[in-house]
Amino acid sequence: MMFQFWGATPEEIRSPVVGDDLCSDATLIATRSITISAPPQDVFPWIRQMGFGRAGWYSYDWLDNLGRKSAATIHAEWQTVEAGDKVPSGPISFTAAIVDAPRHFVLEIKSLGKKSPKLHFTLAYELRDDPHGTRLVTRMRSRISAPLGSLFEKLVLGPGDGLMLRRQLLTISKNASKTSPA
Repeated sequence: MMFQFWGATPEEIRSPVVGDDLCSDATLIATRSITISAPPQDVFPWIRQMGFGRAGWYSYDWLDNLGRKSAATIHAEWQTVEAGDKVPSGPISFTAAIVDAPRHFVLEIKSLGKKSPKLHFTLAYELRDDPHGTRLVTRMRSRISAPLGSLFEKLVLGPGDGLMLRRQLLTISKNASKTSPA
């Protein structure tokens, strides 16, 4: 898949990322990364405030934010997300599974079936120190336990998430870099 490992080094692809254990039986795993010219404490607020009806997702707003522009500044009122809180994403919500400022932020969706989750999806953001500021490593893990679930992951979820996440990382980098003191 074209965007499955966008920007990630071989080491980042192989190494564990916070939250990997939440969806340990994933059938789709993607790692995307970017270097940002700002320290982790200046990048993390951009991630923490994400969500539909909040800062948006910094991606293609016409698609994932119903045309509403994603925030271009940090908003104090959206900096209160803690582990266990809901993060709206349109008709469904993520749960903030791990919030450890300024290093880790993990979103999770787990729809329960009769015996096990029908959909299990995690999206982790790990902010690592880098000589140029922050290395933001993301990891998406998914398992869809439904007829044609793996085909949907391969043909729709993986490419779509990759395209959207690439744009998100580029926007976070641009925003955090311009607002971080030199």
